[in-house]
Amino acid sequence: MSPLVIFTLFYLLISCGIIYPPTEFISAGFTVQNWFGSILGSESQQFIRYHLKKSILNLIVYSCLPLIYILLLFILGYVDELSSLFIGKTLYWRIFAGSSLALPVLALYELKRWTDDNYRQHPLVKNLTRFSNNNNSWEAVASEIENEFRRIEKVCISTNPLSKVVVTENWIMKVTPLTIFLTHQSDAALIVKSATNYALSHINSKETQYLNIEVKSDRIDAPFIIRINAADFKDLEDRLARSINILPNVKFHKSILEQFLDVFKDTIAKNPKYSTTMDLDQCIGCLQARPAVKLQKQCEDSDNHHGNNCTSCFCKPMWCVECMGKWFVSRQDAEQRNQWLSSKCTCPLCRATFCLLDVCLLEED
Repeated sequence: MSPLVIFTLFYLLISCGIIYPPTEFISAGFTVQNWFGSILGSESQQFIRYHLKKSILNLIVYSCLPLIYILLLFILGYVDELSSLFIGKTLYWRIFAGSSLALPVLALYELKRWTDDNYRQHPLVKNLTRFSNNNNSWEAVASEIENEFRRIEKVCISTNPLSKVVVTENWIMKVTPLTIFLTHQSDAALIVKSATNYALSHINSKETQYLNIEVKSDRIDAPFIIRINAADFKDLEDRLARSINILPNVKFHKSILEQFLDVFKDTIAKNPKYSTTMDLDQCIGCLQARPAVKLQKQCEDSDNHHGNNCTSCFCKPMWCVECMGKWFVSRQDAEQRNQWLSSKCTCPLCRATFCLLDVCLLEED
């Protein structure tokens, strides 16, 4: 294999790594945002302006890659004269060489169009302008988003090396190399359109699943698609103010914990209810939901439990269903999942032993 072919393959590999950086490139800092970190500033402090500048730098770098390849051929001595790179060789090469000159020129023209009139024609600014109310500028919307992004109550899900999904208190955003698709949560509609399974290995049956979620809004011209791992679905759902609609034909995997919580809820729903007139505070586990369960001995233990019989719990109701279910599963053996439903646990406070038959839903008088 000739040195020219080896160099071409190496440069092609580097170019693909710059455009679509793998984990190794990101760990080594071989990315556009790392090279120009001083120009971009802090994403956490100026989220919108950071990605506005990043899109400009990405466009410049991407458009210059073919021309840099041709210049390196001359610098490294693979050709004697620079002019021969553009007027010699085959027709296909002349087309490639001409395109390598045209791309930076077109990119500069596009950048001029983007930056004129306070970035009015930039794709990101166009998306922001749709949410400007009362004749406010796009900068007012950008400031609102940046203020929310500085808070810890946000979710950032990396979907691939090029894009990520960011959900703040009021905004849903899909970040891409050249723009940000966004919508306000108040008028957004999310629909899980499809689910795709990928086998992790041909040796075992483990799979990973990705969900394609369509985000619609009256203020955006066309819906955009966010693609996330099914394992991140719960984090996304918890941050959203609206529920996510799942089409009937879409079946996606739930985590072991979510599957157990579904069975936990169905099981305790069959138990006798516990009536109470007590004034209850918020659940002490999540501090969001109201207490919904009471541990009340209902089962009849056999003699073969060897002293591990269920006992009465005298604590007042302080836990919601999900927190009690998560506590129960956290005390079980992860390798013995088939025995979880028949296993026992202890009250988080008084350590009284209970089983699923002893978890009673509240019935407030």
